[in-house]
Amino acid sequence: MSRQFDVVVIGAGPGGYVAAIRAAQLGFSVACIESESYADPKGEVRLGGTCLNVGCVPSKALLQSSELFDQANHSFVMHGITVENVRMDVTTMVRRKENIVTQLTTGIRGLFKKNKVTLLSGRGSFAGREQDLWQIAVAGKEGTETVLARHVIVVTGSRPRHLEGIAVDNKLVCDNAGALSFDAVPKRLGVIGAGVIGLELGSVWKRLGAEVNILEAMPDFLAAADQAVAKEAWKVFTRKQGLNIHLGVKIGKVSTGKKGVTVEYENEEGAQILECDKLIVSVGRQPNTEGLGCEHIGLALDERGRIQVDGHCHTNLENVWAVGDVVPGPMLAHKGMDEGVMVAELIAGQSGHIDYNTIPWVIYTHPEIAWVGKTEEQLKREGIAYRSGQIPFAANGRALGQGDTTGFVKMLADAQTDRILGVHIIGNNASELIAEAVAAMEFGAASEDIARICHAHPTLSEVMHEAALAVDKRPLHF
Repeated sequence: MSRQFDVVVIGAGPGGYVAAIRAAQLGFSVACIESESYADPKGEVRLGGTCLNVGCVPSKALLQSSELFDQANHSFVMHGITVENVRMDVTTMVRRKENIVTQLTTGIRGLFKKNKVTLLSGRGSFAGREQDLWQIAVAGKEGTETVLARHVIVVTGSRPRHLEGIAVDNKLVCDNAGALSFDAVPKRLGVIGAGVIGLELGSVWKRLGAEVNILEAMPDFLAAADQAVAKEAWKVFTRKQGLNIHLGVKIGKVSTGKKGVTVEYENEEGAQILECDKLIVSVGRQPNTEGLGCEHIGLALDERGRIQVDGHCHTNLENVWAVGDVVPGPMLAHKGMDEGVMVAELIAGQSGHIDYNTIPWVIYTHPEIAWVGKTEEQLKREGIAYRSGQIPFAANGRALGQGDTTGFVKMLADAQTDRILGVHIIGNNASELIAEAVAAMEFGAASEDIARICHAHPTLSEVMHEAALAVDKRPLHF
């Protein structure tokens, strides 16, 4: 007799494990299916998905290590600290990253046990219907088990998109997973794609001594960001940090040999050749819907292979939900987590909620870049009257004390109602500072509300306060 659950979650990435835990907290019997081991030494499945194993978390560990190395070489001296012969042991750096991943994946297993979530190891797919229950096949090492579920939440995530004709072996030509585990610093690193992954990983290896060339197909740099932020980032990355970023590039042939990788491409100046020791391909991601059995049950997909859902992540089928990278919208771990909680609460008859207009975006370069809401360019295109306030970190005492004054905070508010429409930050700790703006926008705050809140002194958060004051043209410290 098949095991039966109230909720079966397919996928244990951020959206999946959070959905499973929240559903269990609400009193449901829950199973979560996961198949990826991510090269686990014991061959066991690893929870946490791409984000925890080969994405968000390990990349931030490497970014932190490389940033400390860069500071030791260039910034300590301003504090009166002299360090000679600074060296980076890449093996130790990578081992630290792997230990962090192991600690967190093990922690999720503990959370499953604590919340009585049943973990099923194997590949999950739809096998059909049995009365009002869904049949889910779990293909594991010991064979295939079919379980029954009243509700199914699909959270199968995404995988790196590869360019046609470019074979990724994660030795010479790497995707995000391979680029996190180099055994040495390449002298010459090529990167295809100047998006979040390309900029972050390019930054890691540039700080450690690599010559980095980033090839981007788009004619504009960071087109999704507010262009004041993009302009500042371009200046810092190219002039101060020495990242070689080439825009408007068309990639041609990529070949590998004993001496490394050769990339043939074209730009406005004609045919070009890039020789590098390693190449990172970071040109976006695509949803994992193959092998899910969508065609057997009539689960609707769009033209890009994403599962079609409504505003509450419900599919075209009864009691089948989908969240995270496998549905339309930005492929962000925190977006998937919020969707997972929302779906679990909707299944329980509660008022699950997510506001897609207040999902923050972050790029963990140095300086960090973060934003929420509309850009100034979007407001102009949409014909929305607005007021703007922008304050540099150079006017902030804490930033000066830290020795890092790059960047600014920019706030956009409705010209009539003063409601905050967008906040854009480039600077130290932007990833942390953006949370205040998200909370404010979630509750419909005006710039005047931020201006009237007392911010601790001296802190970087005071720049947010000053930006709010600047919307009304009354900043106190600039």
